[in-house]
Amino acid sequence: MDDPIRKQKTYTPLEAKRKAESYCAYQERSQQEVRDKLYQWGLHSKDVENIISYLIENNFLNEERFAKAYVLGKFRIKGWGRIKIMQGLKLKQVSAPLIKNAMKEIDPNDYFEKLRTIIEKKSALIKESDPYKHRNKLYQYALGRGYENNLILEILKDNGLEG
Repeated sequence: MDDPIRKQKTYTPLEAKRKAESYCAYQERSQQEVRDKLYQWGLHSKDVENIISYLIENNFLNEERFAKAYVLGKFRIKGWGRIKIMQGLKLKQVSAPLIKNAMKEIDPNDYFEKLRTIIEKKSALIKESDPYKHRNKLYQYALGRGYENNLILEILKDNGLEG
């Protein structure tokens, strides 16, 4: 009987380099994601750093491009707020200057409208007759999505949900 914990296949540096090219070509990746994957494939630190350097030199890996794609993807597709997006980038060990630059990709008007839409959609789904509890649920929901306190309160006020 096979061991229930499957052993990760190990690769030679050359195999890993080819596999890492495909991994990076499929979608934008952070350096840390690729580094973790290479270690997972059983490579040693010298080989890992050589492959990372190769991927950067050959434009398979670009931290700035990754950060911008991450910001726009999480905002447009997932509807995340700035706070949650920045936390995600920090978890992926993207540098603070790159995070700051990538966050500029979000248009402030689109951001405000996205939050308004999220709150309006959620408001229609909440079955709460007490207006204070209803407002609080909306507020907590928007906070959980990573939006800023002042913007949430502004939209709740605009929608007549101030408390």
